[in-house]
Amino acid sequence: MPHAESSRARLWREVRATTLLSAPLVIGQLSSMGMNVVDTWLAGRHGTQTLAAIGVGAPAWSVVILLCIGVLMAVPPSVAQLDGAGRRAEIGPLFRQALWLALALGLGLFLVIRTAPRVLAAFIAPEVMPGVAGFLAGIGWGAPALAFYFCLRYLAEGVAWTVPTMAIGAGGLALLLPVGWGLMEGWGPVPGLGAYGLGLATALVLWTQVACFVLVLARSRRCADLGLFARFERPDPRAIGALLRLGVPMGIAIFMEGSLFVATALLIATLGTTAIAAHQVAILAASATFMVPLGVAMGTTVRVGQAKGAGDPAGVRWAARAGWTVGLATQTLSALLLALGGAWIAALFTRDPAVVALAATLMLFAAVFQYTDGLQAISAGALRGLKDTRIPAWITVLSYWGLGLPVAIGLGGIGAEGGARIVFGLGWGPTGYWTGLIVGLSAAAVLLTWRFLMRSSRDLRAVTAATPTG
Repeated sequence: MPHAESSRARLWREVRATTLLSAPLVIGQLSSMGMNVVDTWLAGRHGTQTLAAIGVGAPAWSVVILLCIGVLMAVPPSVAQLDGAGRRAEIGPLFRQALWLALALGLGLFLVIRTAPRVLAAFIAPEVMPGVAGFLAGIGWGAPALAFYFCLRYLAEGVAWTVPTMAIGAGGLALLLPVGWGLMEGWGPVPGLGAYGLGLATALVLWTQVACFVLVLARSRRCADLGLFARFERPDPRAIGALLRLGVPMGIAIFMEGSLFVATALLIATLGTTAIAAHQVAILAASATFMVPLGVAMGTTVRVGQAKGAGDPAGVRWAARAGWTVGLATQTLSALLLALGGAWIAALFTRDPAVVALAATLMLFAAVFQYTDGLQAISAGALRGLKDTRIPAWITVLSYWGLGLPVAIGLGGIGAEGGARIVFGLGWGPTGYWTGLIVGLSAAAVLLTWRFLMRSSRDLRAVTAATPTG
């Protein structure tokens, strides 16, 4: 069966290329996620009250940065398609316009973070709010740095150079642990700042990472022909508008998924301190495992974008197949880790036996949605490589907010008086909310994969029809 052997060989080549491209991205994503893990671990050592504060503050920080990151996700497919088409001279000007966009997004993010505690105070228990407000006040200073960091990172990834993401991400994670501990507990003449110190430490690390990325790109031979910092043009409304038309739907899609998890955390917070602390530990573990398919999805975006730019629709399909194959393997390992090691993982973050027991139960639910979460991420990454963003955005709105969250609220219930009384829903508690997450992620996985198959098949048929047969 030569044809079958040829197909297997092609798939293996694509899997190898995707793995080599994505592996540094996975490490970089794990390092970024590791910053939240470090904050949570340190908070757990400080006390359950601080852990609960980070359990609210970290998701609130995440939800506002998701739209920022999603908009800047316009950079990798744009750069990848220019690179695949041999139009590298256009990458530098595009990047510099993206920097202006990042500046605006970062300043806007800073303002949102500064006002967020006033909104959260209406939903969160009064004893938790001082820690939440302190954490957000500290981490807010890193908002502009975060936007610049992702702009620089996405430029490098767009030209299929992923090692800086890995190296700078790992370096930032290594730096955060001593700085976070020192600012939280006190270090020499610096007094202990608690939750505020954890947020401030993250901001300092983000600015350090930006400085390192600028130095790497400015001195790199690999990017020398791009002239990234050779000049700085004024903002070009047309170029920035093009990035926004591509990036805003991506931002909405990323925001819809991320905000589902944040809304879930805020609603679970109505069920009491134990519930929100356990949810924070479990969702952190699930988010850490999600960084693997997310890194694969980013690699898939670049591979699909390069094939699209080169006018190779068959290559587009092979790039997506490789991403799905790698994702299937990684998600199997993640599911086993969460299902078998939940109690051990939870014990790393807290000494409270009630929190450990509930968190371990929630990680069983996380094991269930590993496959659908990975599939939706990689299919969304493939669609980004095609610059297909509007319909996927609507798919995420429908899946996460039209289906997943209503099911979660209906099953989990909304509590009052510290969770002692359920005022709405069936009252399943956190397990009901996590069932809703499974429903929303599964719907997104099916619909996004279907969308990619339909879109890529159409492109392939168009090329086949235009090819002379004789």
